[in-house]
Amino acid sequence: DVQLVESGGGSVQVGGSLTVSCVASGDTIGRYCMGWLRQIPDREREGVAGIDNDGELSYHDSVKGRYTISKDNAKNTVYLQMNSLEPEDTGMYYCTATFYTTRVFQWDEYTYWGQGTQVTVS
Repeated sequence: DVQLVESGGGSVQVGGSLTVSCVASGDTIGRYCMGWLRQIPDREREGVAGIDNDGELSYHDSVKGRYTISKDNAKNTVYLQMNSLEPEDTGMYYCTATFYTTRVFQWDEYTYWGQGTQVTVS
């Protein structure tokens, strides 16, 4: 099984940028569909970005043009670069993995989860 550990969260001003990272161990990320999901207070968990099994990138409408997901297979790491951050982006961000899904934004499609990293925009 793969283990996921996020880092890079923190506090940032409105309009600022932040990059969160997810280091995987126990297996190679190339075998998985990888996603970044977030939990915003009083809202259901939502997927914001994903890389499917074919390497295709997908973004939720709320983050298109502002967020970029990428991965470095050699480092077994997935990144989420976030620009033009808004207060509505505040939440706990989770790195997730599953062997296969066609619904990269659906949180219950993912088998493996990191512990999360908090992002606060104010």
